[in-house]
Amino acid sequence: MTNKLTLINLQDELEETFCECMHPEAVYHAKLHLEDEDAIMNAADLFSVLGDTTRLRVLVSLLHGEMCVTDIAVATGVNRTTISHQLRVLRRNNMVASRRDGKAIYYTIADETLTHLLELVAPGVCDLGKGTLAQ
Repeated sequence: MTNKLTLINLQDELEETFCECMHPEAVYHAKLHLEDEDAIMNAADLFSVLGDTTRLRVLVSLLHGEMCVTDIAVATGVNRTTISHQLRVLRRNNMVASRRDGKAIYYTIADETLTHLLELVAPGVCDLGKGTLAQ
């Protein structure tokens, strides 16, 4: 049986704590959002994957469109073996999608939500207006 959080339960819990709660309503709403342990773990995993600079470079490169391993390696300045490994990690975490065309495999960002997240956390890096090629 799960112990559903109610304001009454919270008040009982707060009486047992060593500190005084100044804003029980705010604490109540915060605790409601923190009850979903799976969601918290998924968010932590996401940020853990994004915390690697090589993976972040790969994702920023893919913001500019579909690319193969060689193109990502050239864009990032990282060798193809390392890029392939990081792409496997990103694919395993559903951050990139791939498609095969003959012998080449092309990668894209799998979810538009990730694109928005990258633009939020690294706006200077993710500015898509920078570096356009002259025609």
